[in-house]
Order: sequence, then structure tokens, then C-alpha cells
Amino acid sequence: MRLLMILLLLSCIFKSGICSTADQFKVDGKVLELDESNFDSAISSFDYILVDFYAPWCGHCKRLSPQLDEAAPVLAGLKEPIVIAKVNADKYTSLASKHDVDAYPTLKLFMHGISIEYFGPRKAELLVQYLKKFVAPDVSVLSSDSAISDFVEAAGSFFPIYIGFGLNETVISNLAVKYKKRAWFSVAKDFSDDVMVLYDFDKVPALVALHPSYKQQSIFYGPFEDEFLGDFIKQNLLPLVVPLNHETLKLLKDEERKIVLTITADENEDQSQNLIKVLKAAASANRDLVFGYVGVKQWEDFADKFGVDGKTKLPKMIVWNGDEEYFSVIGIESLDKEDQGSQISQFLEGYREGRTERKTVKGPSFMGFINSLIGIRTVYIIVFIVAVLMLIQSIGKDDEPLRVGRRDEVDHAESSEAESSQYGPEKKED
Repeated sequence: MRLLMILLLLSCIFKSGICSTADQFKVDGKVLELDESNFDSAISSFDYILVDFYAPWCGHCKRLSPQLDEAAPVLAGLKEPIVIAKVNADKYTSLASKHDVDAYPTLKLFMHGISIEYFGPRKAELLVQYLKKFVAPDVSVLSSDSAISDFVEAAGSFFPIYIGFGLNETVISNLAVKYKKRAWFSVAKDFSDDVMVLYDFDKVPALVALHPSYKQQSIFYGPFEDEFLGDFIKQNLLPLVVPLNHETLKLLKDEERKIVLTITADENEDQSQNLIKVLKAAASANRDLVFGYVGVKQWEDFADKFGVDGKTKLPKMIVWNGDEEYFSVIGIESLDKEDQGSQISQFLEGYREGRTERKTVKGPSFMGFINSLIGIRTVYIIVFIVAVLMLIQSIGKDDEPLRVGRRDEVDHAESSEAESSQYGPEKKED
């Protein structure tokens, strides 16, 4: 009997590592509480684990916690389970520092031990729908009309959806892997004429790109070589005209194309909506550019970066490089109410011919912008720290100037705190 027990113990060790470690972590639908002693073991025990780095005093963290509790059992029940865990980053500071946590809450998704920062929604139902993308097949094979319908419904509205009708999955598999984190990919092997009418294509093979949340779709009939196919997929990762807000701005982070930005007084007004329709037509014919719009009423701080104030004639058009520079077209900075299509054409022609004036993005009020993004408590902390540093500097012997931070650090702080007013990506506090 003793020999049998020893053999069982050795078997447990060789199969699962240490038995206590295997028992410690179970996919039971509960949120795991991690610390420095068990964090690495947890990450290595699960293929997919979403970790919430939180602080007990953080308001956003307190509101997020019940959402994670609600999502955890649903994610644990997936065919490829996703475990949710949390770390008190305010207590385990070295662990937080190791994983580049500089604000709360910070969510990181670990996939086979490799982490990416989670920028998706924070409401339980939406969070589940968003995370399903990461455990889905690279390319789903659909064999009936109902399978196509179920796939589109399950995909939701956060990512664009690509359906290849009459295509072999190998045609898009490489690109599906490349853009797995940004879109759903599928091929339909069997479908009816009704589906062709529904998705508005009249021959096969065809690749249909859908943007459910924007009610937009595009169709590609080839050629299906990587270069042309890749261009179509990349260009359709964004809708024709992007409404710029905290949630969509992150999508432009790695965008190489320039952004034709239209600034209106209120993007919800009828005049603005009519203008957006004209912009869609221009965007469809100028795929080498990204078209976007923002309303001053919706995001005044962002519009202020481009010199928009109470005296600015709106709508205003500029071409932005996505960073610190933008270009105005000489003579066509603003649009009149009449014949806006012709004015937009003239604007694009002037830009392409180089009749532009280069300008630098304006910095908004530091206190006002920071206060709006991260909350007054953090502002007080920042002010206090800066004041202490200035006092130390004034009484020290060194004359080296105080360094507040680099532009990329400020950008990171802005993007990290940008979601304070909604559940969207990068909502952090403190």
C-alpha cells in the first residue's frame, strides 16, 4: 500500500507539476485572487487568463469588480475557457511594476503566457462577447445559411467581420492570423441564393467585409493574391468614416494612412449627418486616406488640439498624421453649407498637390484635460508630488531642471485615462 501511494504521488508530480498547484487553480467560474507567490503559476496553468490589476481605493476598480464576477462563470464555460483573476497592485507593487502597470484598473489578457493590454468594454455581457474573439478559430468554416447567421450574431459588433463566399480557408488563413485580434474571419462553403441577396454579391468567389455597428459592408471579387487581398482587409478594418472618440482613437494607433479629419459643432445635428454621408462617398474613392469626424460638443478637448475655438468657422477640415502634426489646405479650411461635395474634392486635390500649411497640434489646458480624464483625486496627488519635487529642487545643490515627462508618456496617460466617462477601452483611474 505504501508503495502504491508513492507511485501515485510520483505520477501526480510528473503529470501536473505539483499536486497542490493543480488543486490550487481550477476553472470553476470564480475570480482568482493572485499575489507574488502564485501569479506565475496561475499564468502558466491556463492558456487564457484575464488579470485585473486594481487598487482597493480606486472608484473605477470598485465598479469593475462585480462585472468581472458576473463574466467569470460564462468565460469559464467556453470551449476554450478564459479565467479571470485579480491582483491588488497597490499592495503587490513589485508585481505591478514588473507588468508595467501605471494606472488602475489595468486589465491584461495573458494568452499562452504572453500578455496584451485589454482595451475592450467593461460591462459583463459585452466583455464576454469581446473576449470570445481571442479563443475563436482563426478562420471559421460555415456550411449552411443558419451557420452564417449564427456566426454573424455571435461575432457581435466590436470587430469587423469577413466572410469568404466560395473561398478556401487557406486563401485568407495567413491574413486571418495576422489580424486575429482585430477582426473575425470565416469562409462559407454552402449557402443559398437568399444569402447572396442578403449580402449583396452576385458572383463567387467573393469576400464580404461587414461593420455591424456602422451598418456598412464592402465586397471584394479579387484578385485574391496576398497583396490585393491584404490591402482590402486592412482598409476595411475601419468603417468608411470613423467617429473619433476615446474608444475609436486607439484603432488609429498603428494606422499608417493620414487622417482626413472633419470637425463639426455637433456631430448629431442633421447638417453634420448629411455631411458624413458626403464624406463616406469621398472615403470610398480615396482608400489611401482615413476619414474621420468629431463634434466639438462631443469632445471639445480633442477639437481644441487643432485650434478650434468659439471663433472658428465650422465644419473645419484638416489632414492629421495621427501624432503631433496636421495640415490645413490653403483657402479651404472650412466648408460652406452649399455644395460640400465639391469643396471636399477641392480640399483633397489641394492636399495631394501640396497646397498645404503644416501646423503643430495644440496642447489643451493641462489641469483641465488631466482632470477630465483621471479624476480630481489623482490631480491632487500629481500636484502634491510636483510641489514636493519642486521644493526639494529649490533647496538642493543641483541645478538640473525638473523633467516632467516625455511626450510618449503623456500620450500613454491620455489614452489610458480616456475612458473615465464610459465602459470603453483604456478606462483607468488614479
